[in-house]
Amino acid sequence: MEKGRIVILGAGESGVGAAMLAQKQGFEVFVSDFGAIATQYKEKLQELNIAFEEKQHDADKILNASEVIKSPGIPDSAPIIKAIKKNKIPVISEIEFAKRYTKGKTVCITGSNGKTTTTMLTYHILKKAGLNVGLAGNIGNSFAALVATTDFEWYVLELSSFMLDDMYEFKADIAVLLNITPDHLDRYDYKLGNYAESKMRITQNQSSEDVFIYCADDEETLKILKSTKTDAKAYPFSIRKKIEEGAYLENNNIHINIHLNDQLTMSITELALQGKHNIYNSMASGIVAKVLDIRNTTIRESMGDFKNIEHRLEHVAKISGVDYINDSKATNVNSTWYALESVGSEVVLIMGGVDKGNDYTMLKDMVHQKVKAIVCLGKDNKRIHEAFEDDVEIIVNTFSAHEAVQVAYHLAKKGDTVLLSPACASFDLFKNYEDRGNQFKTAVKEL
Repeated sequence: MEKGRIVILGAGESGVGAAMLAQKQGFEVFVSDFGAIATQYKEKLQELNIAFEEKQHDADKILNASEVIKSPGIPDSAPIIKAIKKNKIPVISEIEFAKRYTKGKTVCITGSNGKTTTTMLTYHILKKAGLNVGLAGNIGNSFAALVATTDFEWYVLELSSFMLDDMYEFKADIAVLLNITPDHLDRYDYKLGNYAESKMRITQNQSSEDVFIYCADDEETLKILKSTKTDAKAYPFSIRKKIEEGAYLENNNIHINIHLNDQLTMSITELALQGKHNIYNSMASGIVAKVLDIRNTTIRESMGDFKNIEHRLEHVAKISGVDYINDSKATNVNSTWYALESVGSEVVLIMGGVDKGNDYTMLKDMVHQKVKAIVCLGKDNKRIHEAFEDDVEIIVNTFSAHEAVQVAYHLAKKGDTVLLSPACASFDLFKNYEDRGNQFKTAVKEL
């Protein structure tokens, strides 16, 4: 039987993974990228003998597809997507496609902030408990590539709203929604409600056999829950109130109750991840672990020895009594708010870069309380000066990671924290946020 022709738009990690799986399943495969394809991905496609094009979308080679798999980064407003939809060709995400070819179960994690950390922590606990588990999604590994090459019983997937938008039949066995705060609103007609609906797609197709874990303290989540029906068994978590079934905080202890006779209690001082937002992340991961009947001792150990990802509140060094923290992954205002919330002491904050129309008002109180100086790292720092000139006495402009670290070193005193948490994209001075974080770490180590 003829399988049909699959066209994949975007030849990054997700696109090349989808191509590998489609080829393995016997489809005719064509990959098209409007930009240049990175060498590693081009070599992979050549090695597998998969047809591709770059720096263009040739409509003749695309509009004869039986199905299109698109990269999450391509908006529906792109001309090629409009043409595909006009021709009534189905457009799906790589995650949707991959799920068709695995019997493995999924833990799916989404949220505006904290989803990478929670995904990594959940994977860490499940792996330590001896489950046959894979890690994929927005975190950097292609789910389709894993399905094509391995056979896991469980997959922990980090899902962005863009991925969820192109998922239809997909069902999460365990769905986690951490929070909903304004991000990427340009893709949602600048309406927070549209973005919230997108996030709630994580519960679609769930039955009473499935589980939905959410934050009972998050206003936008509670709002969208009123208008979204889900049959899944719900386990909320909260640091403000006692929760009968789920997780809550009391006297600096996390309590996780899934089965009434088997409660997990753990002091927040034992957690590897510190700061209020990380209590939420740890609770969400802990509920997943309890749902899967993982032993309390394993959960405690895993939550205590977890190492966070690089460039996310990563402790770089302590020099002359000053802590240096790399949070280069904080490319929006919200992430920087969380970073400031999780550090104690007086802070010298290194921030700036390409500003995506940031609204800095939500940072003002936190900056006023904790920040003694701001070191701007970007080509145009005017908006940062305007936003914080009444809250911080010292605001300095710098144009390289080395210069920013040198200035911060002179401004910081023993007991302070120098925090790189830019709230902006990095493309004005760096290749990406990793490059920015690595240059910061190099500069700190040269002090």
